[in-house]
Amino acid sequence: MEEHIPVLLQEVIEGLNIKPSGIYLDLTVGRGGHSSEILSHLKDGRLIAVDQDEEAIIASQARLEKISSNFQIVRSNFSALDEILNSLGIEAVDGILMDLGVSSPQFDKGERGFSYSSDARLDMRMDQRQELTAYQIVNTYSLQDLNQILRDYGEEKYSYSIAKNIIKARENTPIETTFQLVEIIKKSKPMKELKKVGHPAKQVFQALRIAVNDELSVLVKALKSALSHLKPGGRLAVITFHSGEDRIVKNIFKDAAVDVGDRFDGPIISKEKEFDLINHKPITASDDELQKNHRSASAKLRIIARKERG
Repeated sequence: MEEHIPVLLQEVIEGLNIKPSGIYLDLTVGRGGHSSEILSHLKDGRLIAVDQDEEAIIASQARLEKISSNFQIVRSNFSALDEILNSLGIEAVDGILMDLGVSSPQFDKGERGFSYSSDARLDMRMDQRQELTAYQIVNTYSLQDLNQILRDYGEEKYSYSIAKNIIKARENTPIETTFQLVEIIKKSKPMKELKKVGHPAKQVFQALRIAVNDELSVLVKALKSALSHLKPGGRLAVITFHSGEDRIVKNIFKDAAVDVGDRFDGPIISKEKEFDLINHKPITASDDELQKNHRSASAKLRIIARKERG
């Protein structure tokens, strides 16, 4: 299994501006890559690590225990942030991280159904307690709904052709595995597309994963909640891997920190609003990181801070 390498690690740590006595939330702990580095910067501070994937929790628990005991792990979706903090008796924190990528082990563990490179039952659930799977979407959703998911969540150019061929194929027998779906995708695209660099199923699998886990609507709720729980000076750092996700983060951050001027003045930072943008353009991976970790290629980091009381 390929080692999970946390993306933009140093940029995240610098961006969070960690206080040794602060309280920090990693809302997508995964295998603990970012969390372990945050924890190593704390003295008497506290880390709360959240994930809905049981396997990720087991792995990160073992990793974090080697560093410090100043942490606790909560199994939950980050959309439940209000409830999580309320249950812990915490009103506000010094920093929050959200890494919206699927962790490498989830991709690499073929039976989870996230990967087009391994033959497995169509699943793609982050939280295996939930009922909705990729199998259900592929085999029961209408042509219109399938097309919309592939077009909007995957930005798939051939969404309608793929959706139509999915409907046609499942009339004979259910589409049960990732490789069955890959074959349908390949048959739905012209040869010129199949010859391009990159796997032809990438965008479809991304779209299904987002739909299965309701990722975009969950993201909106979580971002608004995260902003409301930052202390003065506290920071929220978000790593996205999909243009739809990045657009949501950009717009919510902009609403929180920026007044839009007229077409001559352009955007201006507002003195009246509660937040400041730490970076106006997204931070992306360095050439060195790109060489070491190809999964960092589409990563974008945006950071926002609640203003200090003046």
